[in-house]
Amino acid sequence: MHPRRRLNVDIVDPATRSRMMAGISGRNTRPELSTRHYLHSRGFRFRLHVTDLPGKPDIVLSKYRAAVFVNGCFWHAHEGCRYFKVPASRREFWTEKLNGNRERDTRNVQTLIDMGWRVALVWECSLREGVSGLEQLCAWLTSDTGRFETPASGATCPSQDC
Repeated sequence: MHPRRRLNVDIVDPATRSRMMAGISGRNTRPELSTRHYLHSRGFRFRLHVTDLPGKPDIVLSKYRAAVFVNGCFWHAHEGCRYFKVPASRREFWTEKLNGNRERDTRNVQTLIDMGWRVALVWECSLREGVSGLEQLCAWLTSDTGRFETPASGATCPSQDC
């Protein structure tokens, strides 16, 4: 091993990192709040975190039979996104954790579709690039298309229905 290379690449001690990670909430995140604000300002009315639907969608628009998930690129392992990278420390743990999150997301989306719901995935990175992804979301809500996914930042939409 190179004399200057350290095994621990973290810049804070484990107790501080644990406290930092515990402070990350799963609801009312900045991307979610900006999506809700945008939809509400365009006249869309919705419910939040509906517990009786698979995956507890962040935004549910019953009038349009649509469920919207606002996903963070790291926690949901956004493939092809420049903001997603598996951490170098405890790589095996993070790979297993993030793959589990991705599999659960896929299962929940499929269950919602089987129940007759339309599903949209709004990625955090698309919100960093401006409102074009949210404009596309609004257009999708009033369409008959079954599934929608905002494109990764700087990329074309990988979803089949964008």
